[in-house]
Amino acid sequence: MSETKTPALQYRFDGPEDAPVLILGPSLGTTWHMWDRQVPELAKHWRVFRFDLPGHGGAPAYPAGSVAELVGRLLATLDGLGVQRFGYAGCAFGGAIGIELALRHPERLASLALIAASPRFGTADEFRQRGVIVRTNGLDPMARTSPERWFTGGFAAAQPAITEWAVQMVRTTDPGCYIAACEALAAFDVRAELGRIGVPTLVLVGSDDQVTGPAEARTLVAGIPDARLAVVPGASHLVPVEQPAAVTDLLVRHFSTAWQPAFDSTTGQMAIPAAPVKPVLAPPPSSAPVAEIAPAVMQPQAMGMGRPDPYDAGIKVRREVLGDAHVDRALASADEFSGDFQEFITRYAWGEIWDRPGLDRRSRSCVTLTALVAGGHLDELAFHTRAALRNGLTPVEIKEVLLQAAVYCGVPAANSAFKVAQQVIREETTPQE
Repeated sequence: MSETKTPALQYRFDGPEDAPVLILGPSLGTTWHMWDRQVPELAKHWRVFRFDLPGHGGAPAYPAGSVAELVGRLLATLDGLGVQRFGYAGCAFGGAIGIELALRHPERLASLALIAASPRFGTADEFRQRGVIVRTNGLDPMARTSPERWFTGGFAAAQPAITEWAVQMVRTTDPGCYIAACEALAAFDVRAELGRIGVPTLVLVGSDDQVTGPAEARTLVAGIPDARLAVVPGASHLVPVEQPAAVTDLLVRHFSTAWQPAFDSTTGQMAIPAAPVKPVLAPPPSSAPVAEIAPAVMQPQAMGMGRPDPYDAGIKVRREVLGDAHVDRALASADEFSGDFQEFITRYAWGEIWDRPGLDRRSRSCVTLTALVAGGHLDELAFHTRAALRNGLTPVEIKEVLLQAAVYCGVPAANSAFKVAQQVIREETTPQE
């Protein structure tokens, strides 16, 4: 078999073979079973396609380092099955895949639902820190804290079996694939591109979601032309699991009324459907939450991106390697005297050298740590130790770099370096309870 062949995703179908295809995309750390309670109703209307992220749910562990790469694997899998056009609903990480599909492959997408999603998931630092913790401690810290991120406290207490199921889903995920997914989310930022999404879009969020909550949902609705918002009361991040009936109802109504026809390559035109009727939910049982789909909000198109120069590339790399918090502090403290120096190192150290393709970032971190030990630059050694962890070096590998430096740079210099690095590694790799 060819080494360059795109790995297929693990998937399953439910529903009539001749029905339109509706894809359900999972959240990071979950499997396709997060959609189990939506499938019986959705499969009455659509051919439902579910997939697992790499290394999740027993899927082959081929890490994907970007959302775009995962979209490529999904489309390759669908191409092999003869599926060309489909609706798509994705939760959290699955939502990022949906946004990427709408931006890069709009001809494939008939309708879109984004659940607990965001154009930028937190900060790059948060996800790189999560990768450092997993690389050092394994997935158990993430597994133990998943219920509090995913569910409201009342639901977690009332549903211990589902809570334990969530913990085990994370615990059995491949660590390398989880770390790669964290890196993919760290790099994902499409805030400036939302105005180019032209597919009918529903944005759905739990009212109590503390991860990607109503504020992020409103950012999506404000940026995507004609997008509609539905807020589900009494639900947190994994709203399809916590409030399955409300989510199912919203998805059925959205995909039933907002399914964009395919582009006709023979005429160069697209049929214009009648304006959809505004969905109105039937009165639910008294115990079920009520969620309305808000009217679309018209927004101006997002501004296009300019051509990047070395400074643009440098500030991006500098933030990815050193972290937003460090770079923000450095730039905020710059004044008329030091501002030119900050621009200089951003443009040339980070935009010209760190961005060169000849060495990967792990190798550059090894070289940098050694040079800082040799020069006795302990302040910079501290934040470059943090950078080395973000770039994928383990604490054991950093120790080996410092031992090597002890031979060629001197024991006193390495002794001071070990004290600095030891403190940083303790801070960065201790799970936050």
